[in-house]
Amino acid sequence: MPYQYKYPRPALTVDAVVFKKEDDDTFVLLIQRKNPPYKSKWALPGGFVDMDETLEAAAARELHEETGLSGVVLKQLQAFSALERDPRGRTVSVVFWGILTSDNTVSAGDDAAEVQWFNIKNLPPLAFDHREVLDATLQKL
Repeated sequence: MPYQYKYPRPALTVDAVVFKKEDDDTFVLLIQRKNPPYKSKWALPGGFVDMDETLEAAAARELHEETGLSGVVLKQLQAFSALERDPRGRTVSVVFWGILTSDNTVSAGDDAAEVQWFNIKNLPPLAFDHREVLDATLQKL
């Protein structure tokens, strides 16, 4: 029988903040969520870390599954751990960021209904705490 912890444990997720530059504008890649919570709302690509993968591998996998992008160099930014950040339960997310250096095509997949580049000066309302995540990323960069 596997060991059972007497203390509850939070879920672990990763999110990817991917930028691209066009002329003097900066764009961020967002997905439109296909499933609850926040169905149809825009969010950063991301999801739950599998038991057999690193944070880096999870971020790359989720980015690829939801947007079709691969080979983007992702760097760890920070963890976000607000108590109520996910209505499904206690969740901590480690955020990665990267800059797209080539003109790759994106396509929605997995639990993303749509994927789109948004100018950082004109963003839609974001799911979860993703506006806070994006603002913190921009501030650190």
